[in-house]
Amino acid sequence: MKTEKEKMLTSEYFNPLDKQLSDDRLAARKLLHELNHNSPEEFQQQKEITRKLLPNSSKATFIQPPFYCDYGYNIKAGKGVFFNFNCTLLDLGSIEIGTKTMIGPNVQIYTAVHPKNAEKRATGIEKGNPIRIGKNVWIGGNTTICPGVTIGDNSIIGAGSVVTKDIAANVMAAGNPCRVIKELLNETKSLS
Repeated sequence: MKTEKEKMLTSEYFNPLDKQLSDDRLAARKLLHELNHNSPEEFQQQKEITRKLLPNSSKATFIQPPFYCDYGYNIKAGKGVFFNFNCTLLDLGSIEIGTKTMIGPNVQIYTAVHPKNAEKRATGIEKGNPIRIGKNVWIGGNTTICPGVTIGDNSIIGAGSVVTKDIAANVMAAGNPCRVIKELLNETKSLS
């Protein structure tokens, strides 16, 4: 029989009030408190806290506090990923972010899914649908990325967008719901 954590890690419905998961969230919140209240000149200490909070991410991931997440260990950010002020990642599902991706201020990345059936939803169970963001992506400020979305390499998501469906590589997309505005293939090739 699977533990609640094993269910969470395999994108199945689980009970978030499970002791192990509650302990994991508390550990993350303690690290978030340290990170978000760290003195700005203590850059090395901030890097050490980030490594503990995001153990499956590159050591070259940079967070501009404040920053919020549920667990931290479900976030896999590549080398050179930058999180600007006030990002929130509900990482009960995995969140993978490719190298050199820039995440603007106030970006919300939500993997959390609750049952559609009201009686089941009232039990408190939830699951996470993984989110994948490619390399060299630029996510504009105040964007919301919904559960299960994939954003392809080199794409730009305009500020204030609500990304409800997959976005291809090498495009500029924006809006609510977010949709492709134009291809960036020529711009991408000219930079190579």
